[in-house]
Amino acid sequence: MTTVKSNGRAGRILVAGGYGAVGAEVTRTLAEWFPGRVAPGGRDESRARAHGGVRLDVSDADGFRKALDDLGDIAVVVLCVEPADAAVARLCLERGIHLVDVGATRRLLDAVGDLHGLAVGTGATAVLSVGVAPGLTNLLARRVHDAVGGAERLDITVLLGSGERHGADALRWTVDGLAEPAPARPTRTALPGYGTRTAHPFPFSDQHTLRRTLGVPEATTRLCLDSRPLTASLFALRRAGLLRGARRPRLQRLLTGLFSRVHIGGDGFAVRVDAHRGDRHAAQALTGREQSRVTGLTAAYVARGLLTEGVPAGVHHIEQLSVFADLPERLGAHGVTLRPVTATGG
Repeated sequence: MTTVKSNGRAGRILVAGGYGAVGAEVTRTLAEWFPGRVAPGGRDESRARAHGGVRLDVSDADGFRKALDDLGDIAVVVLCVEPADAAVARLCLERGIHLVDVGATRRLLDAVGDLHGLAVGTGATAVLSVGVAPGLTNLLARRVHDAVGGAERLDITVLLGSGERHGADALRWTVDGLAEPAPARPTRTALPGYGTRTAHPFPFSDQHTLRRTLGVPEATTRLCLDSRPLTASLFALRRAGLLRGARRPRLQRLLTGLFSRVHIGGDGFAVRVDAHRGDRHAAQALTGREQSRVTGLTAAYVARGLLTEGVPAGVHHIEQLSVFADLPERLGAHGVTLRPVTATGG
């Protein structure tokens, strides 16, 4: 990678959670492009300072405000950890600071979306749905949606490697998702490199976002793991309702701890998006390794785009910004393989 010159946008990049599973990749990649301009932040002050950064806690809005005041020249904040609400996003946008958010919780993304008018007024841009799912799934959905002339239904399938070491936030989010009831049936889907898999409905935010941004009446995201036995076991627990009710907190802690210690399977991932309109059908898929790494790379590319490209002010999901439409191709340099669109009917 080579150093990148900004297009008239000075200032540093603050990476919240900048030494975690996703944040470390964001910090490393941006530091190569913008030497001396990247500051990782996190709650562990010694770790943050060891990486040349600052103590930062996204759950403490007053402390976050002080950190922005002390740093003084932040142009972009990359959120690699999920805050409890939209207070941190508001702090950034009201100061005209660009924001990249890798979060995947619908409630929080909607709350940041409500700040669109504020961002437009200060000239700041927030990009949401940044990562693999949501993120790359949104970009593939845009392509197949356009390929069928406007989808009536989107089916999004995500396969994650159960052997990968994920951060604590990602593990808690996954366990929380397993506690939610299934809104649709599982389906059998062919995934490149993994054969035909049974994937189960899962509360990724992309399925809700895409209904609004693309105007698609029906969208469902389903999940499976590369380990077939682990997939079957986890979703059997959900069907049995064992993660809900009085025992839910205890089992959630147990599963989160188990996932952090036991790694069955590999580190590969695959996503596929199918669009349907009458008898028309289009599909596209991609594969890669280390979902956390690719999420970090995606966030880094978006942050670079905010500094170097003409991106409109306001709050946008990644599929709404044409400047990022070719991100799947750009990630080819990092081991992401894009499968060509297939289309039938019409």
